[in-house]
Amino acid sequence: MPDYIPPNQPTAPNPTLQPHEKTTRRSQRTVRQPIPVPQRPSMQGHQLYASPLPQGRQKKNNARWIWILGLAFFGMMFMCSGALFLGTGVIYANGILPGVTVNDVALGGLSESEASTKLGRSWNTITLRDGERTWTVNPQTLGLTLDASATANQAYAIGRTGGNPISAIFGNVSVSPIVSIDSTTTGTELLRIADQVHIAPIDAGVDFENRQVIATPPQNGRSLNTEQTLSSLIQAIENEQPINEIFLVMDEVAPALSDAAPLVAQAQALLSNPLDIRVYDPVTGDSVYWSAMPDVWGQWLTVTPDSTSSIGLALDADPDSIRTYMLEQAANVLDSTRTLDIESGIQNVVSAIQRGEPSQGFVQVQHNERVHTVQAGETITSIAWDYGIPYLYVQNLNDGIDSVSTGQQIRIPPADIFLTETVNPQKRIVVSISQQNVKVYENDQLKWDWVASTGIPDSPTWTGVYQIQSHIDNAYAANWNLYMPNFMGVYQPVPGADFTNGFHGFPTRGGGQLLWENSLGRKVTYGCILLHDTNMQLLYSWAETGVVVEIQA
Repeated sequence: MPDYIPPNQPTAPNPTLQPHEKTTRRSQRTVRQPIPVPQRPSMQGHQLYASPLPQGRQKKNNARWIWILGLAFFGMMFMCSGALFLGTGVIYANGILPGVTVNDVALGGLSESEASTKLGRSWNTITLRDGERTWTVNPQTLGLTLDASATANQAYAIGRTGGNPISAIFGNVSVSPIVSIDSTTTGTELLRIADQVHIAPIDAGVDFENRQVIATPPQNGRSLNTEQTLSSLIQAIENEQPINEIFLVMDEVAPALSDAAPLVAQAQALLSNPLDIRVYDPVTGDSVYWSAMPDVWGQWLTVTPDSTSSIGLALDADPDSIRTYMLEQAANVLDSTRTLDIESGIQNVVSAIQRGEPSQGFVQVQHNERVHTVQAGETITSIAWDYGIPYLYVQNLNDGIDSVSTGQQIRIPPADIFLTETVNPQKRIVVSISQQNVKVYENDQLKWDWVASTGIPDSPTWTGVYQIQSHIDNAYAANWNLYMPNFMGVYQPVPGADFTNGFHGFPTRGGGQLLWENSLGRKVTYGCILLHDTNMQLLYSWAETGVVVEIQA
């Protein structure tokens, strides 16, 4: 235990710690002795004083700790990375690295064989794109064939013999599929697809708003450029680019008309009146009219090319709009036994609009098959006469029956079964058997009124609604050895027969003998309608094929 030293008393120097100089033989340099050990701290005033480390030694210790911590951190990171790479290597030793995809098909962890199978199964759709519009097709139909095995091998190599392993593990590496193309098949399929992706241009046109005709702006269309699309696809495959989407090369298609001002003037004149559609029943000869106001039918107007027009275009009408209008009207006025010849009616209305005659459109009424319940005393012949159908046609429709019984139901052909030619609603011929008379109408006005002769009871002229079928200057009837001038065929009394009943003038027999000159007004013919030669010549020239002939009892 050291001796107690009183405060404020000087201590005797320790002779062994006294500084001294020492000269070495090698350097002859003066070497100073170590710094004396500091004195014991003073207790005066009850304060303690720690002696600080020298400044140089303190900096050296701080630097040493920074190095130690840095080395420890990087050591830990290296060990973690090594462990992660070791773990990934163990897990994916025989499989594709986790971040590898082909056409968005994930292949991580799969063997080459498994990846090839998965790619083969997924190679069944490919997307065609035009901006926001897309279509899905089968790549094989498009002439594209995937080499699934080679693609899987390429995917397996990522991170092993090629590519960045870190990206293949932690990121996403997209491998392009190895594809071959049959350019002939692809070109043919693109031509077929062109119709589906085509957008027709819209010409400047006219519209009807608030009772005013206004011009509508044109719109460009789009058309598939098959050659450039094929070229781009071939280039993408050669450059090993992803082809899960094929961007179609589209061309802008300009409309034929960009300025509708000339058409606006035409439309204003055309839309000054309603559109009148004549609903014509050729069986009865009756007509009703449907009137569409300008604010309705003005919406139907379109524009079409017209080489005869000064501007190369003309006003037209949209068939679908006309069809919708007709069907709505028909539902309100027609019963179940009648329908409309819609398609022919649309053509008639469109033609009237194109001619600038909106009041001349018409649509024809069609008749359905009927069912008759046999009453007491009726026969097939009497029923057929009442319905205006030659009785053999009724027999044929009912499996050739020879007789009927009271209460039996039989089928009756449609009343317009013989109206096979285009109907002209402006002309009509009416034959009255009871009055032995022929009346000719044009535009609903009586044109001619003539005396006539029809068939004898054993070979009657049959009631019904027919049409002019033929024109023969001098027809020959072999059954009766007759030549009939200005013959116009009307109907075949026997289905499929070679002879036809119709109109004619006074016949001749035996090289010049005239028959029935003095018999007009009486039933003398074998089923035809006889007129005076002068009248027959007028009718022969006036009545074209298709004019309706109504034969009344």
